[in-house]
Amino acid sequence: MKLILIGSSTGGPSQLKFLLNDIELKDCAVVIAQHMNPAFIPSFVNQFNKEAKSDVIVPNDKEVLKNKIYICQRNMVLSGNNALVLNATEQISSFNPGIDVLFHSAVNLCKYHKILALIMTGMGDDGAKSLFELYKVGVRCLCENEADSIVYGMPKKARDTNPNLKPMSLIELKKEIINFIKS
Repeated sequence: MKLILIGSSTGGPSQLKFLLNDIELKDCAVVIAQHMNPAFIPSFVNQFNKEAKSDVIVPNDKEVLKNKIYICQRNMVLSGNNALVLNATEQISSFNPGIDVLFHSAVNLCKYHKILALIMTGMGDDGAKSLFELYKVGVRCLCENEADSIVYGMPKKARDTNPNLKPMSLIELKKEIINFIKS
């Protein structure tokens, strides 16, 4: 199964909808760490699910991934060689859900699964280190450009950490997602 990992924060919800609303997932799961108060995640997921072609859900602990969009409500990690599984973790992070926590857990999975990872709009540096770790093991890694970012903190830090990242517009990121799913 293919896996798309997305980390976003300030301004992320509307941009996630732009990227994913009309995408039909085939043999591909999308897992999103969106910095947001956990109390607000279910209503965001409910609204997103009404608009999207693919099912959008909050994953449970030990959730076996299918052709859906999963928006983490807490820190979660990935596991599984054959089937991909999302597991709740007590791992502490500065942000909830932590992008670095999620992304770092996928580093060893690229041996078994094709992965695309994106860092989008947001403050701070969450995701920069783990995106670079994914890049070093051969994962296709992307970041949002400054012009389209509501806050160009996380993508900038990702780019500073890995100068090989090419900042992309939302339209370019969407094309990359579509091409990845079709590949």
